[in-house]
Amino acid sequence: MPGPFPGMDPYLERPDLWPDVHQRLITYIADTLQPQLRPRYHARIGERLYVIPPQRSVYQDVTVTQRQPVSIPTTSGGTAVLVADTPLVIIAPAEPIREPFIELIDLAQGGQVVTVIEILSPANKTAGEGHDVCQRKQAEVLASDTHLVEVDLLRQGMYTVAVPLPYLTPFRPWHYVVSVSRAGHRGRFEVYLRTIRQRLPRIAIPLRPPDPDVVLDLQAVFDRCYDHGAYADLIDYRANPDIALPADEVGWVDEYLRQQGLREGAV
Repeated sequence: MPGPFPGMDPYLERPDLWPDVHQRLITYIADTLQPQLRPRYHARIGERLYVIPPQRSVYQDVTVTQRQPVSIPTTSGGTAVLVADTPLVIIAPAEPIREPFIELIDLAQGGQVVTVIEILSPANKTAGEGHDVCQRKQAEVLASDTHLVEVDLLRQGMYTVAVPLPYLTPFRPWHYVVSVSRAGHRGRFEVYLRTIRQRLPRIAIPLRPPDPDVVLDLQAVFDRCYDHGAYADLIDYRANPDIALPADEVGWVDEYLRQQGLREGAV
């Protein structure tokens, strides 16, 4: 069963839900493409691992220790014991991030990677190690003979996809972007822009010329994610989404959810 919105559901951008959505999108995109790719090509799920240092780690069950007494001499020749105040020892381990992506490989060429498909995560769009890793990988692919497909379904965070932002500014408003950069044509981007009111696009995924593109129906994949993830059980559509809506979309979302019977005052 598809979600209540015609395209991307802004409620799924919630930080605690997105990792599950991200994993499902990766899996179902690979599953969807596989029959179109075989027998020459193969969709393979890869994973990169990096560590994000903790920004804030505060725990109630902190470990409290006491330093050993420090002795200092006194002026009378005796000794006085100076005891340090008891500190709170807070152990804040670095957080390992596992980030899946998709590679389309050419079995006829010994498994050479032809296309990389990235689904952006909040870590990719936040200043720090996650963003740096994403940008390094992006630069590496753009400098190679591998096609790059980037899917950004998150409204919050830094602009991250390869197509320069100034080129997209005239087409605002848009909330979600898919960028396709073909090897051999790096100055040319195929871009799909969508708002929360619009269906997600059908994307042309490039392979090795002269083989034709395969088509990824991103909306169909997203609907499958929504259904199999049972996200309707986890979302209260009577409340506003955790990631604030654009001011000019608040009224539309309210009316649309009422029409779907998900808020009081349904019409």
